[in-house]
Amino acid sequence: MKKTIFTMLAVLMVSGVVLSGCKSKEPERGPAPEPNEKPEVKPAVEPAAGKTAPAFTLNSFDGKAISLSDYKGKIVVLEWLNPECPYVRYHYEKKNTMIELAKKYKAKNVVWLAVNSTKHLTPETDKEFADKHELDYPILSDSSGVVGLAYGAKATPHIFIIDAEGNIAYDGGIDNSPWGIPPEGEELINYVDKALTELLGGKTVSTTNTEPYGCSVKYAN
Repeated sequence: MKKTIFTMLAVLMVSGVVLSGCKSKEPERGPAPEPNEKPEVKPAVEPAAGKTAPAFTLNSFDGKAISLSDYKGKIVVLEWLNPECPYVRYHYEKKNTMIELAKKYKAKNVVWLAVNSTKHLTPETDKEFADKHELDYPILSDSSGVVGLAYGAKATPHIFIIDAEGNIAYDGGIDNSPWGIPPEGEELINYVDKALTELLGGKTVSTTNTEPYGCSVKYAN
């Protein structure tokens, strides 16, 4: 009997040591990883190309009211912009992509309008950005997000080209090259430059829709 009791005690002592050792070796858990950034509001997912461009009137940072109807019969480029977005800053501070395109086609009667649908930014922010980069086109304030959602703007930058008949001829990214790096095996394609060249040449736009890259549009709730 004593032998049995002694054996049971020994087993219990060994089990305690094992359990204690397992507990001491359990790794400490750090904080949960942050989720990937997602759009705060999900706009329409259907491509806008081929549809009639939604009418709008928005104020620029200088208080001037600008309507899409002001440019009836002209090709209009709408660029969704957020001065805080690193993708936007890259195209303005490193490449001058939008500025050069706007200048190239201004002489060909193409209108370029930037639209800022960021909920927390003000016309003063837009003015600072415009002054810094010496923009010769306005930045329109859409902090309510009404116009952005009407077009289905998902990212900054996101470009819409409206043809002379008032239809959306192109909907998508500025190019295929985030940070200046095209997909492996592909050359840099500036979709906006290509589409404008085709439209002005009387041709049908060959690429009407692409997936825009950039920051999600920070819409108001």
